[in-house]
Amino acid sequence: MVSKRRKSGVDQTETLLTSNLLSNIDLLKNKLGKTSDLVIRKFEISSFHIAAIYMQGMADSKTISDFLSLLIKNENLNSETLSPPEAFHFMNEECISIGQVSTGKSCDSLLLSILTGNTVLLLNGHDEAVVVGTQGWEKRAISEPTTEAVVRGPKESFIESTETNITMVRRRIKNPKLRVETVEVGTITHTGISIMYINGLVEENILQEVRERLSKISYDSVIDSGYIEDFIQDTTFSPFPQIYHTERPDVVAGNLLEGRVALFVDGSPSVLLVPVVFTQFFQSAEDYYARWDIGTFLRILRFFAFFISLYAPAIFIATITFHQEMLPTELLITLAAQREGLPFPAFLEAMIMEVSFELLREAGIRLPKSVGQAVSIVGAIVIGQAAVEAGIVSASMVIIVAITGIANFSIPSFSLAISARLIRFILIFSASFLGMYGIAVLTFLLLGHACSLRSFGVPYLSPIAPFNVQDQKDVFIRLPLWDLFRRPKMLTPNEKRMKSRG
Repeated sequence: MVSKRRKSGVDQTETLLTSNLLSNIDLLKNKLGKTSDLVIRKFEISSFHIAAIYMQGMADSKTISDFLSLLIKNENLNSETLSPPEAFHFMNEECISIGQVSTGKSCDSLLLSILTGNTVLLLNGHDEAVVVGTQGWEKRAISEPTTEAVVRGPKESFIESTETNITMVRRRIKNPKLRVETVEVGTITHTGISIMYINGLVEENILQEVRERLSKISYDSVIDSGYIEDFIQDTTFSPFPQIYHTERPDVVAGNLLEGRVALFVDGSPSVLLVPVVFTQFFQSAEDYYARWDIGTFLRILRFFAFFISLYAPAIFIATITFHQEMLPTELLITLAAQREGLPFPAFLEAMIMEVSFELLREAGIRLPKSVGQAVSIVGAIVIGQAAVEAGIVSASMVIIVAITGIANFSIPSFSLAISARLIRFILIFSASFLGMYGIAVLTFLLLGHACSLRSFGVPYLSPIAPFNVQDQKDVFIRLPLWDLFRRPKMLTPNEKRMKSRG
């Protein structure tokens, strides 16, 4: 049976089930292309012919076997006086003890249910189907975070199952105000995206903006959270990350309590957090598990590492090339002696070493874990030493590039660290042509661009620009937890207090 429905001014055909069991089975099989992993189990209860349809590997076979056994033994269905609609009612309302049970007539919606691991029950003589939640595919065990490791704190990370990820957050926030909404994105993949927030803490305009941006995504495939990040960020052509992604449940819980929104993408172990500010990328979960003085020291160290990661090679090139008078005489003589006889200018030296370091870093990631670390460490030592002995680069340039790489690894957010690597190359180019003047001009351009950025309506550089005294307690320093009695004003201006000491 084919019906028509009108949506957004366009007529769309929708195939509906009929009352004939064999016709319905053939319809679903043809829609799926008679794929070999489609399982159809036919059985008879009294005078009723029933079929259970599910996808092998996506559904839990034990769960299916259990509820089918109870269905066959049910006394109401074994009555010969029942009509097909009455039998369907008993099958839907009384015979199935699994929590997630629904009905449907549309062939397309039933196909989507089958492809997501559910089981569809068809009854001969009735044009409706029962959909039973039986998802049970294999999934990875919960393990330690790979990119956000901490010494003190929880040692579990998200996996590729949205249900498991949501459960890990709910274990930390046992509050009825924690809400989850689910939408589907991707006309072919039909990827589920769960929007999590705490009702009453999140600003309604931010939540509505998240819903609208997700609803405007018109794309056939969404494989990972990176797809969503690319679609919903405010400014595409910007070197700065505008959405925070994490694999730690405790980080998501902490940000939800500050009034942010979390986006869980089915099949991705990374959860997106919006809105985001620049200083958030320097915060680590361990900052709040250690004492406030230790957390403050580590955070200031990260800001300093970010500065080194950006400017160290550029400042060295500018000084050596244009501003030798800035150096002490003894140091200048030492550097000049090292550079005597070198065939390349400082700019090419830096590019050779930076590109070599990036290649080693990429090779270390792609190789097996047991080999990758050895290749990265040994390769850097061997190449650096060989380059100095061969007279291609100076020893001072090797030291600068090594310190820059170590500083980059100290940035807790991978997205900000890789952005710093890209900006560093631009700074090297500007320093090689214009010296300190070029570095200053590019720095002002980057600051102006950062000031213009917004993340779901929140200024990117807040609470620094615009400056807010209240929120400075958790920016460059981290005051004791009992003194952090206010939520960030930029996110929850109407939420006055958290629980404070006393």
